[in-house]
Amino acid sequence: MAKRRTKTPSSQRKPRAKPSAVGSTGTWLAALLFLAAGGAGAWYFLRDGGGPSRAKWVPWKNAAAPAAMSPAVPSKAPAVRAAATATPVAGPKPVAKPAPTKSAAATAAAPAPLVEVKFAAPVAYPRSPNSWLEAQVALTRRGFSCGSIDGVGGAQTVTAWQAFQAQEGLPETRWLDPRTCAALPLEEPATAKYSVTAADLARLQPLSTSWLGKSQQTALEHETLLELLAERARSHPSLLKKLNPDFDWERAKAGAVVVVPAAERTAPLGKAAALHVQLEAHTLQAYDADGRLIAHFPVSIAKKAEKRPVGELHVTVVIRDPNYTFDPEVFPESAEGRELGRKLVVPPGPNNPVGVAWIGLDRSGYGIHGTPNPEQVGRTESHGCFRLANWDARTLLDLAWVGLPVYVDP
Repeated sequence: MAKRRTKTPSSQRKPRAKPSAVGSTGTWLAALLFLAAGGAGAWYFLRDGGGPSRAKWVPWKNAAAPAAMSPAVPSKAPAVRAAATATPVAGPKPVAKPAPTKSAAATAAAPAPLVEVKFAAPVAYPRSPNSWLEAQVALTRRGFSCGSIDGVGGAQTVTAWQAFQAQEGLPETRWLDPRTCAALPLEEPATAKYSVTAADLARLQPLSTSWLGKSQQTALEHETLLELLAERARSHPSLLKKLNPDFDWERAKAGAVVVVPAAERTAPLGKAAALHVQLEAHTLQAYDADGRLIAHFPVSIAKKAEKRPVGELHVTVVIRDPNYTFDPEVFPESAEGRELGRKLVVPPGPNNPVGVAWIGLDRSGYGIHGTPNPEQVGRTESHGCFRLANWDARTLLDLAWVGLPVYVDP
């Protein structure tokens, strides 16, 4: 028999506990945090199309990327879930299907192989030179010779640099300062490609080491292709080797291509009104009738001070590709000359002792001429004449005239 429930009087009932304000606030904060965490997790999962693993971005490596202007990103294959296994049911044995072959469409849809694509910004001209090699080419084009172009800011290059600054009214510096570079723009690249010709190779010939042997040659031409192209490009042979590190100078054939400085003069020449030789600075400069400097050259001077003519001289003769008379009395140090006891006439050519030009002066035995050793100009002393690199001597031929005054300053 069930017991009868008795009703407790209200006076004896325990009061119910009222909900705490702190507990309610905590419950709401926990709920908000749970929702925020769930939203962040969903964003992380869905931002790449599902799954925490993201495709790695490969910057500009696909060959088609530059045309499409979008990086090539390998597409991710969707994950394949394994189908649930079921109890095998007896039935006919499945027939093996032939392996599928790649169709043209499938081949075309295959991703292109990744290749490196290098981008080079186009170089616009005119622009300022940004190296000593470019500065040397820019100076030479304007008639300010640095001697043999070698890509180095050496003494002769700095002297030409400062001569240009003086002419343009710029502050004198010894470095590639922005103001001078801006006033010396390159109108075209500083180097160019040159194709060796059969005529270049045909003119090469050995050079005799004796005066007698030289006098018996038909011409005193260049001995090697390197020597020939270095003089033609107004450059030091070592620079050409640096510009063409893999070129075989000894076995080169017609059609071979080399990189050389493009230093042909582009400024108009005109005619010189006066030449000035600075003995201390080892420079020869040409001025026009308005007193403007139109050409600057490094020059070798006499070794002995008593053989250096100081004062005003005048040009008496201008000869292109001269021969040379060897006089034993002028070369007392030559054992061969003492044995010969007579003069010899040496044929013309770039390896002639006076090079490719002779500009005679009104002092016996003195003149301005070229040299077969342009790398030594300004660094060694002559027997008394003023010696220029062959390319500078050729330039001076176009400036000089009979009667032109030459002022030699200490």
